[in-house]
Amino acid sequence: MNKVKSNNDVKPDLFDLNGRVAIVTGASRGLGQSMSLALGRAGARVCLIGRQPNLEETRSQLERYGVEAMEVVVDQTAPGAAERIIEAVCSRWGRVDILVNNAGTFLRKPAVDWTPEEWDEVMNVNLRSVFLLCQSAGRRMLAEGAGKIINIASVLGFQGGYTVPAYAASRHGVLGLTKALANEWAAGGVNVNAIAPGYMDTEQNAGLFTDPVRSRDLLARIPADRWGASDELDGACLFLASRASDYVHGQTIIVDGGWMGR
Repeated sequence: MNKVKSNNDVKPDLFDLNGRVAIVTGASRGLGQSMSLALGRAGARVCLIGRQPNLEETRSQLERYGVEAMEVVVDQTAPGAAERIIEAVCSRWGRVDILVNNAGTFLRKPAVDWTPEEWDEVMNVNLRSVFLLCQSAGRRMLAEGAGKIINIASVLGFQGGYTVPAYAASRHGVLGLTKALANEWAAGGVNVNAIAPGYMDTEQNAGLFTDPVRSRDLLARIPADRWGASDELDGACLFLASRASDYVHGQTIIVDGGWMGR
């Protein structure tokens, strides 16, 4: 007999996150800050992760909404960092329900000029640390029989870009990792999905936007005729973090103003 999940206990608000505990990496600014605020406003308690002690602004905004928040300052590439993050959250709140892997780094230079150290730095932040935090959180979630993991990738997970070989490779890797973990963990009640933003108006892309030629060429390909705002991943994040996505596994939601369809 097919195992079909009953809808009899579905709440009227499928996006309600009250009682949930969320972790967001790269939460000090931009997309990570905005997603942290969105999760908090939906009812979640939020643990903010960053490499530098600059999470206070995000935490203060959450607390103004009456949201419980905590900070963990850690280099995610350091040995044991993933375990320390999960232990800190579980010591405070006893559980982990949502993980948003948003932290990333970026370097633009011709492929022939990259050093092995530069390659390793990008891959360690953008892919290795994502796997390790998924793994550590996944153990807890599988033990509870439920959890939501959201990996933030990029449209360069589908394309090669230009003079960003490590970034493109790492984002391709995040999409492959998302599918691989979904295949293993879906039956255990853990949803693993991704969001691929396009060209968003964030600090990381400042160099592109201030280059008049490159900026013009990029904008000409975006059907929406504008850059994405920093809060425009919030809806996709809330969907993937909530009960509304309970039967969504191994998928990538592209939020790009139509870039990939051009």
